[in-house]
Amino acid sequence: MSTAARPGGLKPDWLSDPKVWRTEVLAGLVVALALIPEAISFSVIAGVEPAIGLFASFTMAVTIAVVGGRRAMISAATGAVALVIGPLNREHGLGHLVAAVILAGVFQIVLGALGVAKLLRFVPRSVMVGFVNSLAILVFMAQIPEMSRVPWAVYPLIAAGLALMVFFPKVTTVVPAPLVSIAVLTVITLGAGIAVPTVGDKGALPSSLPVPGLPDVPFTLDTLKTIAPYALAMALVGLMESLMTAKLVDEITDTRSNKTRESIGQGIANIVTGLLGGMGGCAMIGQTMINVKVSGARTRLSTFLAGAFLMVLCIVFGPVVSDIPMAALVAVMVMVSFATFDWHSIAPGTLRRMPAGEIAVMVITVGCVVATHNLAIGVVVGSITAMVVFARRVAHLAAVTSVTDPEGGRVVYSVTGELFFASSNDLVGQFDYAGDPDSVLIDLSRAHIWDASSVAALDAIETKYARRGKTVKITGLNAPSADLHDRLSGELTAGP
Repeated sequence: MSTAARPGGLKPDWLSDPKVWRTEVLAGLVVALALIPEAISFSVIAGVEPAIGLFASFTMAVTIAVVGGRRAMISAATGAVALVIGPLNREHGLGHLVAAVILAGVFQIVLGALGVAKLLRFVPRSVMVGFVNSLAILVFMAQIPEMSRVPWAVYPLIAAGLALMVFFPKVTTVVPAPLVSIAVLTVITLGAGIAVPTVGDKGALPSSLPVPGLPDVPFTLDTLKTIAPYALAMALVGLMESLMTAKLVDEITDTRSNKTRESIGQGIANIVTGLLGGMGGCAMIGQTMINVKVSGARTRLSTFLAGAFLMVLCIVFGPVVSDIPMAALVAVMVMVSFATFDWHSIAPGTLRRMPAGEIAVMVITVGCVVATHNLAIGVVVGSITAMVVFARRVAHLAAVTSVTDPEGGRVVYSVTGELFFASSNDLVGQFDYAGDPDSVLIDLSRAHIWDASSVAALDAIETKYARRGKTVKITGLNAPSADLHDRLSGELTAGP
């Protein structure tokens, strides 16, 4: 119990334990530093000023820390959301973008209340592994522009930053290694006068807090028609990434989160962000990994402080933050990408033991995400692929065996397995309609009927026997199968 009060009225861990407090505060500071260049970059993608993305990161993090369902997860402006709503901004302006963010928040609250989080149970492990690995690849790919066509001094600085993050924890873990790396590289570049790209080169930092207000758009049906498709797309992409990230953090921390609360919380955070003029957002996997996996944070305090420190750094320490070399932040994100990637999943021993279908699902998920730069698309395509693989595998588990009565007057067919659209297609062809005796018994005591396709297949079998003057009796149906069969049998084909 990290943030909730313990039994007996004791304080939360981060208030009663100085060690937890230190971890959460320093983790929030590291994440805030990493958020600044990312938020600015996402602002460029969306076609808005850097302050819009920074405001979104501030309001999303602070709000979700209170209303979210997953402790220590970071929500802020993201590339996925920027890609979705960027075209709306370019075509209709910032007012429509902000209005779409607010409407997306409303959609997320409705979807959350309807239980959309429960759909996460249909995401198989192979898709989850592909999601994690593709995330690591995207995080690394996002750093490539910062390592291309830059002064030669950038490369030894990145190497030094990585070395610090690898070896400093062996000395002490009191201070997060990423924070030490950022501080040391900043001092080196400023002290030695090394000219390398800095955070300030990404854009001007805001000098004041955001001001609340309604979007500058006409409140008409035409405006709603314009923003609704973008808002719905943003809501779905945001929920997908947030719920998948929450599931990942659940596994890393060995704790459970409230996915429904997280869904509704994302909606509330986006509404607050829109009313404060931000570009909206969702869970950020890279920064969440910095917070949870690298820095060891476990409570809502780190999430709240990440947003609070972000504004403090921009408004109060803007000139200092502007001098941080991008090489320091690139080193942090490269370390995050390597720490996030599931190296065990591609080990030769693992690949030899894994079913080919599982490997294919993982590869397809990674390929779709890397090709589209959209985690949500990869998860959807991967999940559909997994369902097809599963259906093909289960379809072959349905079997039919026959035993003829010694007197030759009746044949008994025993059907075993799961009968659904994939397996039932082969069912009709496994009976000897011409050679069987006049009485046919189909025993389904070891089978289960799942859908209308299976009922239709049984009807077709009965029809084929009836045309030859033979009678069919179906027995052994369990209660759900019998109910479905009774309701649909004879009703699935039009009469003559």
